[in-house]
Amino acid sequence: MENQHDMPTKYDPKQTEEKWYDYWVKGGYFKPADDPNKTPYSIVIPPPNVTGKLHLGHAWDVTLQDILIRTKRMQGYDALWLPGMDHAGIATQAKVEARLRENNVSKYDLGRQGFLDKSWEWKEEYATFIREQWAKVGISVDYSRERFTLDKGLSDAVNEVFVTLYEKGLIYRGEYIINWDPQTKTALSDIEVIHQDVHGAFYHMNYPLADGSGVIEVATTRPETMLGDTAVAVHPKDDRYSHLIGKKVKLPIIGREIPIVADDYVDREFGSGAVKITPAHDPNDFEIGNRHDLPRVLVMNEDGTMNENAANYEGMDRFDCRKQIVKDLEDLGVLFKIEEHQHSVGHSERSGAVVEPYLSTQWFVKMKPLADQALGLQETEETKVTFVPERFENTYSRWMENIRDWCISRQLWWGHRIPAWHHKETGEIYVGMEAPSDLENWEQDEDVLDTWFSSALWPFTTMGWPDTDSADFKRYYPTNVLVTGYDILPFWVSRMIFQGKEFTGERPFKDVLIHGLIRDADGRKMSKSLGNGVDPQDVIKKYGADSLRFFLATGSTPGNDLRFYWEKVESTWNFGNKIWNASRFALMNLDGLTFDQIDLTTEKTIADKWILTKLGETAEAVTHAIDKYEFGEAGRLLYSFIWDDVCDWYIEMAKLTLYGEEEQAKATTRSVLAHVLDQTMRMLHPFMPFITEEIWQHLPHQGESITVAEWPTHNASHHFPEALEDMETLKALIKSIRNTRSELNVPMSKQIELMIRPSNEAFAERLNRGRSYIEKFANPSDLQIATSLKTPEKAMSHALTGMELFLPLAGLLDIDAEVKRLDKEKEKLSKEVERIEKKLANQGFIAKAPANVVEEEKSKKQDYEAKRQSVIDRIAELKA
Repeated sequence: MENQHDMPTKYDPKQTEEKWYDYWVKGGYFKPADDPNKTPYSIVIPPPNVTGKLHLGHAWDVTLQDILIRTKRMQGYDALWLPGMDHAGIATQAKVEARLRENNVSKYDLGRQGFLDKSWEWKEEYATFIREQWAKVGISVDYSRERFTLDKGLSDAVNEVFVTLYEKGLIYRGEYIINWDPQTKTALSDIEVIHQDVHGAFYHMNYPLADGSGVIEVATTRPETMLGDTAVAVHPKDDRYSHLIGKKVKLPIIGREIPIVADDYVDREFGSGAVKITPAHDPNDFEIGNRHDLPRVLVMNEDGTMNENAANYEGMDRFDCRKQIVKDLEDLGVLFKIEEHQHSVGHSERSGAVVEPYLSTQWFVKMKPLADQALGLQETEETKVTFVPERFENTYSRWMENIRDWCISRQLWWGHRIPAWHHKETGEIYVGMEAPSDLENWEQDEDVLDTWFSSALWPFTTMGWPDTDSADFKRYYPTNVLVTGYDILPFWVSRMIFQGKEFTGERPFKDVLIHGLIRDADGRKMSKSLGNGVDPQDVIKKYGADSLRFFLATGSTPGNDLRFYWEKVESTWNFGNKIWNASRFALMNLDGLTFDQIDLTTEKTIADKWILTKLGETAEAVTHAIDKYEFGEAGRLLYSFIWDDVCDWYIEMAKLTLYGEEEQAKATTRSVLAHVLDQTMRMLHPFMPFITEEIWQHLPHQGESITVAEWPTHNASHHFPEALEDMETLKALIKSIRNTRSELNVPMSKQIELMIRPSNEAFAERLNRGRSYIEKFANPSDLQIATSLKTPEKAMSHALTGMELFLPLAGLLDIDAEVKRLDKEKEKLSKEVERIEKKLANQGFIAKAPANVVEEEKSKKQDYEAKRQSVIDRIAELKA
């Protein structure tokens, strides 16, 4: 234990945080207990991408997880928090390529292996940054179990999952319209496409009938794709076009003759009721093309330029081609109207490029069977994943019910290479864990898997799966809770659930705690373009990690966004200083007390009993709030207990004893003070780990670190209901006196006469038990407490629960002003009486409310009526 008197006058977060984090890691306090008698509790970290440094959203995410894991560790659970990072295929490859471009080097200059070597160097560099940031925030992960989505164990597991799904017929290869990013030259899944409204146009054209008998009107927002048209479709029941079905039109510019087909997909009411069909460049046209056996003509290259099927436009950028085609069609008299049009256009989440619907041969996961299995978990309490807040279960279910097959191949080098080989001569495909034996005749598929494919396996592959006999898998899977933002609910959470069910037979986590996004003070999303981002390291540098953590943990309710305010972080900094100063005062007055000298069995003061009772109630309420993931409420309870109860009341009242003459009373109050501070630091520790460890180490304690100290619980032997009632009465009285002094500008140093008329002898006894506190904190020249007290003249009065307070302030009291004040008080009390009377007259309330609630309202009514009568009587006296 550090010397109690060594606490500096000011708290220095920088020195303290570095010191204790090193101490915790070296001491192995973040590792599970390895005790079979303890109940396991586990969390896997949502792995941050190794693309850059962590932002405030990450800090928020890990703070909430750290609160849970530190609490459970202190509660005696065998707690594992497993860390790791994600290779983030597209995003990381883009970053590495950008760095290479700065040196005029391309990935092709290096070759695949050379580029992968550079990518691994990037990974090591940024993994180091991320670990440093984790340390700064103070997260208590078990670093010995850190995983990476491309490490060997996880790569083997990914291959096993791919091979298994392929053998079950749930992974297939096919030619489909996919989302294509021409900038990064890779396929994207639906949820990697961000739709934005853009200002565009509808281009109306007349395609001439091949027999010269007329024209048919079509429209498009992408005229460059018309070069790939292979049909015009109309509705089979559209009388305007029934005579044209089976005929052909001549495609302008190209001259290709294409059929007019009938298909139910066509909306007769939209536009002309005829649509051009481009199976290689539109997902709906692709399906129509399949139904009518239409050829698929691809007119673009992978980089968004036009290909050899685009006639004279070959080599042009797709958007340049659009401008030229529009001009050429106008010159030909084919394009007769351009209509301005606001429409939604898909953009790549990673590169920002406009996504092109593109015909491509890709690997897909057949989703419906997997989604149905996952939804089946939600049917019973024992198997379901519980979403917090509950409303997000609907979001999850809707996505799973409307799911499309998942395109999992990506045209990248950085990632899990697909375990499939193509025979050089026959084109046969082999899928397996190992390469074919006669490798010279086979080529491995060039593509890698979508990043989310490996991330979806994170909860169980990090625990050692596919080795189901792995100690960690058997003990810590399924995990207890996943903490993540609502923005990746479909990307990641949904996929973990269906893969968990498919490969382990059960849910991967019991609960999913969903939080929102961090926004600036004006509610805007933080972004580089707005320049409104806040680096968590800047906040920590200025105010320390504890201030940032407490703000993040208590700044919103589950599922909602959090607005960042520097003023609120400063407020939590002030809270930390309040705790520090209170602890310094206490430690200076413990008089060298050691842990074995703490004795809570001796006779206690009212204040001692009250604070022990409040401590137990707070421990119970904070534990309940954390169990329900209501961190804001837990923080509010701790703030109120520490600032109001401990600092503003108990420490001030303890001074009476500590500065007094009775040695036994002093010893008891020292014991209570030491115990309360010890227990309070433990409750606050998950929220503010650094300052609490620093203070706790100065306190009389047992054990090496607060991280593994026992969590406070409600102790029945420290529960004193009578002291609680006594203190609430005394606090109300003292506050009333202080407020009155303030109103009349009477300083606390000036003694005043106090007269208190209790409503009964029980209240009189209560006040007399606390007489020393009234004398200390009200500074009376004369204090009278009696039920028989006559109402004094010319006095300030207050009606309080169970008593009337009079302050004869001759020469200081303005009678007219006092009558006006009492009139306002009477009006306020009358409104309260009226409100409760209406509630009690409501038969619906009486019928539905529990009996104790009804009785409580009746009791309140009586209390307000008694106070109002006292005020009425006093007004009459003053006016007499």
